[in-house]
Amino acid sequence: MNKAKQLIDRLEAQHSLSIEEYEYLIENQSDELAAYAAEKAVALRKQVYGTDVYIRGLIEIGNICRNDCYYCGIRRSNPACDRYRLTEAQILDCAREGYALGFRTFVMQGGEDSAFSVDVVCHLVRQIKAEFPDCAVTLSLGEFPREAYQAMFDAGADRYL
Repeated sequence: MNKAKQLIDRLEAQHSLSIEEYEYLIENQSDELAAYAAEKAVALRKQVYGTDVYIRGLIEIGNICRNDCYYCGIRRSNPACDRYRLTEAQILDCAREGYALGFRTFVMQGGEDSAFSVDVVCHLVRQIKAEFPDCAVTLSLGEFPREAYQAMFDAGADRYL
């Protein structure tokens, strides 16, 4: 048990062990060692990330996409996907409802849909920021030219995923 705890301590300090040392930990696992390792992991997590939890309101503004990425469920050629696109009023209603529920970050997410041009996205961001100046807006709407990202940032978007 003592050797296993020493290995866990070294893993905490150096973030790596040899294959044989990992094997030793696996072969000698116990509830006591699991609790010891969990205690170390929680302390490190708190040190790195703190204890705050940030909840984001996800607004799925649409699932229409011009791309056909094989990994994605909303890809253009997926015939089983029921397509939709929210209107500006629906998007703003989602933000209002989210705000009333306590959300202070909104993530507008969707496929690469030409209906959501840079101008439309910037207008939506301005609307949300005007109504909820204490909120952050994150966007995740596919790829745009660099100038478009700058325009969205200038409109008030806080980040882009």
